[in-house]
Amino acid sequence: MKIETVEAPKTSIQVIERMVALLDALASYTDPVSLKELSKVSGLHPSTAHRILNDMVITRFVDRVEPGTYRLGMRLLELGNVVKSRLSVREAALDFMRSLHKKTQQTINLSVRQGDEIVYIDRAFSERSGMQVVRAIGGRGPLHLTSTGKLFLSVDEPKAIRAYATRTGLAGHNKNSITDLAKLERELSLVRTRGYARDNEELELGVRCMAAGIYDDSGKLVAGLSISAPADRLQEEWLDDLVGTAKQISATLGYTGL
Repeated sequence: MKIETVEAPKTSIQVIERMVALLDALASYTDPVSLKELSKVSGLHPSTAHRILNDMVITRFVDRVEPGTYRLGMRLLELGNVVKSRLSVREAALDFMRSLHKKTQQTINLSVRQGDEIVYIDRAFSERSGMQVVRAIGGRGPLHLTSTGKLFLSVDEPKAIRAYATRTGLAGHNKNSITDLAKLERELSLVRTRGYARDNEELELGVRCMAAGIYDDSGKLVAGLSISAPADRLQEEWLDDLVGTAKQISATLGYTGL
């Protein structure tokens, strides 16, 4: 009589460890690899390796070249490029951000797009300034209510902008928020014409922002540099400094279309 053994449930950490073992195994080969070889190199039972590989194929971390043969997937390259972009932007921007803060004495934000939001990845500000407009690193904001968010929306196709409006409902935070698609489209047209964007108390009453884009060596918009200040303190003469600083950071990243 055959006695079947029931495998104990695996913890999330164990599953991740096995995924990493398979990814490491795939990375050690230049050509597609068979399930048998991956099982041998990773030390996993073929059925376990097959199950995990199937999940990674669905999520595009692994490509199935043909039945039973695998290679690393394009999603790893996509995520790697995102990490590379953010790290290089932060490194390139830091000294310039400090100089701009020293000149304006206001909060300088570096933000990137993540889905339908911007994420603040770095900032320069004074602890002693008593500013109430500092966004925490890792903090988020809607694209249509933030100056940097408008920069990213302005480079989208009209269809993508309408899809964004449908997904988000263009929710507003206060009476100044842009919650109408037609108004948003007019605002984005101005952003394209001017080459910079504004948030006129649309995210938070009493706070105004202006932002300029940062581009990489391929000409892609990868981040926004913004100045946040109390509404009555934001000075128009800072705009040239902001745009000039964003151009300097872009040049550092290899952008030549200045």
